Amino acid sequence: MTLRFLQNKPHVLEILYGGFDRLLVPFARWLKPGGRTERLAIWVEEIGKGAVFDCQMCGQCILHSTGMTCPMTCPKDLRNGPCGGVRLNGHCEVKPEMVCVWVEAYERSLKMPNYGYQMVNIQPPVNRQLAGTSSWVNMLCGADSEMPDGWLRTRDIPVIPLKKKRLEREI
Repeated sequence: MTLRFLQNKPHVLEILYGGFDRLLVPFARWLKPGGRTERLAIWVEEIGKGAVFDCQMCGQCILHSTGMTCPMTCPKDLRNGPCGGVRLNGHCEVKPEMVCVWVEAYERSLKMPNYGYQMVNIQPPVNRQLAGTSSWVNMLCGADSEMPDGWLRTRDIPVIPLKKKRLEREI
């Protein structure tokens, strides 16, 4: 059963998301990675989010930040987009029959009064170690915001001033 028509109602999904988020918080102590409750959460996410968002079970859901559009449905797996290959009609360069995920995400984010502003946030790359796990459990235990060894957060990257060339200095 597919419920993808709900994606075109991001303001309704935003309300449901906020309610579900508040509903899960009291149960956080029981929702631990690898336990029975995570298996139940995975099953619920696969069915529910799969039917509405074509969820790819990346374990780091950012639907609320991307206009209730799953960025992992992008053929290039872009977490921040668009790629620059969007066709003039707003379709994907890889799959011409498909509307660009990021065009949809932007248009839907405009209809979201509470989370729509998050569309401009730069997202970290997907942590492939979380694939197939519950994004809700990962969010509640903080696993979705942990960076694997060797990864740098944007704020940790030193800013190195570039030397201007002679012509740039004179302008």
